[in-house]
Amino acid sequence: MCGADIADLGHHRGYRTLTVRRKGGKTRAYPLAPPIAQAVDDYLDDRAARDGTPRERLAGPLFVTEPSGPHPGGKRLDRWGITKLIRRIARQARIPAATQLCPHSLRHSFATLALDAGTPLRDVQDAMGHADPRTTRRYDRSRYQLDRHPAQRILAYLTES
Repeated sequence: MCGADIADLGHHRGYRTLTVRRKGGKTRAYPLAPPIAQAVDDYLDDRAARDGTPRERLAGPLFVTEPSGPHPGGKRLDRWGITKLIRRIARQARIPAATQLCPHSLRHSFATLALDAGTPLRDVQDAMGHADPRTTRRYDRSRYQLDRHPAQRILAYLTES
């Protein structure tokens, strides 16, 4: 995300996309969920208004620093900047471990939530760019929860019949 540029936003088969350059120089277009696409558009509209630039003339980094004190802002948001943003939002949401969160925490959350929602492991693996499903499984934070144990599902299945 730190390396994303405005030019990386696009459309493909009815989806709003963000093309990401992955490890090894590979690129891949990821679909943006409609609320995310809208949030990105709102952010870019606000940024264009703040900069006094028409939206269609914005270029360069997708996410930039905001003006603060003597700093004019407009620099590419780096990993530390994103970490501070995540932690600030987490504190505002009263998340207990806010000071321990980082951008990589969001990858863990993505894997856990996608698998909990019933997304097949293979699809989560592909979305995360993992060659090996064991890597994806390591990101699943709820894999050791007792209520996800197969015995619980078998019990539920047998008692419903």
